[in-house]
Amino acid sequence: MTRIGTFVTCSALLLVAAPAVAQTPQRVRGTITNFDGKVLSVRAREGRTVNVELADDATVATMSKKSLADIKAGTPLGTSAVKGKDGTLVAREVHLFPTDRPVPNEGHRDWDLEPGASMTNGTVSGTVQSTAGHEMTLNYKGGSQKVVIPDGTPIVMATPADRSALKRGETVFLAADSGPDGKLITRRVQVSKDGVKPPQ
Repeated sequence: MTRIGTFVTCSALLLVAAPAVAQTPQRVRGTITNFDGKVLSVRAREGRTVNVELADDATVATMSKKSLADIKAGTPLGTSAVKGKDGTLVAREVHLFPTDRPVPNEGHRDWDLEPGASMTNGTVSGTVQSTAGHEMTLNYKGGSQKVVIPDGTPIVMATPADRSALKRGETVFLAADSGPDGKLITRRVQVSKDGVKPPQ
């Protein structure tokens, strides 16, 4: 291959790779310190202050408390979990999805809630009571995971809200992309309500 051809090929690869890097979301978990209607200031759990701009079409959701009774065969949900001593996944939290929509981000992947955590989004195929807690099998395209839900595990569901729910002192979880100017921009914010926090 000529030098010109090599240069063109490498340039094309860089152009393809650059958007993938730019689109990697930054997850922000913390407490609202200010919101001016457009920019949300969050005291992140790491201690730093993060400013995130809400996109014009950004959605807001508050958390409502659910229980184990709401989890049955056919329930779509997501759970962040860590492996127990026997290798079985143990839920740190469970968040239910609407039954009239496809499961978002279906599958099993690493998660940054804590070291060694994973996130599994899928549909419950069955549940049983075990000595360790409530055990469920979660199916998704290409696989399945068995997850134990210990007593006291937070179980929530997102409820549509508006920007008035973004009040100082409330807890938020969001994923933000970096815009062309370096600003963080989000299209969805989950926020606490009546003490029920977004646990993921």
